[in-house]
Amino acid sequence: MSSPPPPDVGAEEERGAADGGGGSLSYGEAEYWDARYVEEGGAPYDWYQRYDALRPFVRRFAPPASRLLMIGCGSALMSEDMVSDGYVEIVNIDISSVVIEMMRKKYFDVPQLQYLRMDVRDMSMFPDESFDCAIDKGTLDSLMCGVDAPLSAAQMVLEVDRLLKPGGVFILITYGDPSVRVPHLNQSACNWKIVLYILPRPGFIGNIKRHVLDPVPLTERGRLPDGFVPEDPDSHYVYVCKKMQGLTGTGSPTVNHIERQGEE
Repeated sequence: MSSPPPPDVGAEEERGAADGGGGSLSYGEAEYWDARYVEEGGAPYDWYQRYDALRPFVRRFAPPASRLLMIGCGSALMSEDMVSDGYVEIVNIDISSVVIEMMRKKYFDVPQLQYLRMDVRDMSMFPDESFDCAIDKGTLDSLMCGVDAPLSAAQMVLEVDRLLKPGGVFILITYGDPSVRVPHLNQSACNWKIVLYILPRPGFIGNIKRHVLDPVPLTERGRLPDGFVPEDPDSHYVYVCKKMQGLTGTGSPTVNHIERQGEE
């Protein structure tokens, strides 16, 4: 059984903003996801993109020795695929206790994978600066469709920032273009170096002029340049956010890895 397509994120965000969040769907709540995973019976499903499409970004910005946090893991195969690709420690979290129990049973014999029930807005179980990389594809979008969306987004971003080591990287895969995502990433307590990439949706048939690893320039206000239109109107935006606070040494293996990639 496959999951239904993801919500119309833009429409839900606009609806939530218009009614203060009270009438929007409960994508940010555990009850919604528990019921959904019970209905789906634990069938694997990767939101937005599979690992093979995201691999160029993950391998470029996070070496296999990194300690990774997979946010909103759901029933996705991405972490399994990353272990097959050499990654040695991936901590997977999700707000749904149902899917976490399913994934624990499925991967009980894979020591590289750990599954924890956790709300991304409060990850106080983890100490500061305990991860080299955090990956999210769809969780922030879900929060933006829920109640108190701006507050939830701020809580998530601040927690991710807290958990990353200096020089660590937050890879965010989202439907949100810079006008609706950069303001949430640029919390006053954060100091990110943000690089944007655009990835066509799976199965898109059309002429893509850029290589997927060619960054898309942002204006000083964190917007797309005037007149820039992605070839695929339903593209996914990949924000690579490097944590700059406290970056005085090589506390995270991600730092040297990114530098070496840049030199190649």
